Amino acid sequence: MLKLAVIGAQALLGRELVEVLEAHECSVLPLASGHIGKQEEEEGDQVVFAPDPSLLENLDLVILADTPLNNEILDGFAGRILDLREGDVAIGESLPLTGSWPKGVTRLKGRPALEQVLAMVPKLVEGITDLSGVHLSSVARLGDRGVHGLANQSQAILEGQKPDESILGYRAAFEAIPQKPKGNLVEVRIPTFHGDLIILNLKGNLKVLDTPDHVTLVNTPPTSREVAVTNKLLAHYTSATDVSATLILGFDPILWGVLQPVLRILEL
Repeated sequence: MLKLAVIGAQALLGRELVEVLEAHECSVLPLASGHIGKQEEEEGDQVVFAPDPSLLENLDLVILADTPLNNEILDGFAGRILDLREGDVAIGESLPLTGSWPKGVTRLKGRPALEQVLAMVPKLVEGITDLSGVHLSSVARLGDRGVHGLANQSQAILEGQKPDESILGYRAAFEAIPQKPKGNLVEVRIPTFHGDLIILNLKGNLKVLDTPDHVTLVNTPPTSREVAVTNKLLAHYTSATDVSATLILGFDPILWGVLQPVLRILEL
């Protein structure tokens, strides 16, 4: 049995990790990222323990879902570390796109869900010579901060009040907000809690390939609600001409972008 700790178990990503890993018969120690009022504290249906280096003894793995208040908690830890924190704070080799944990590597960091999705495109359709599109991005990428921020803003607007933008840093409720293009892809932030969609225009001598694991071809374009409740990448392909097509990909940044790769590299 794999013995591990999740640091940041009180946050959205941490809670999801604990639930999924326990369902796969791992021995999981849920740790808070900072001080709590007592040695252990209930978070919903889950008991979260105060972070202490002594609790990490004899564990195989530590997963960082959030930054620990005590940066020295991992000093001397001899096991593997999986760093799933967002942005530049994550340390380690990038999570492999296929296969299990690389031999000889003790620390890995996660990959953005969008990067993983785009890496799947050549495995779904071959012969692509040109690609462009739009990424409809939910607030799930921001974890608890995104969910609570959007909920609070939506409630304020419905009550005729000015929404508080301090949590998210922008007004998200009832707004679609295009970002500056990155290459051939434009991100549009949409006011949904979970579920991202990527709409890609493809050109070339196109051929649909056999569906890889964790991908499901669907007959109609997926909705954000449909992808928010599955750990599959949902794909819908429509051919416009002999040399052009539209590929719509739906995924949840946590369920597909984090939990599914974690189970894969840990061979669970």
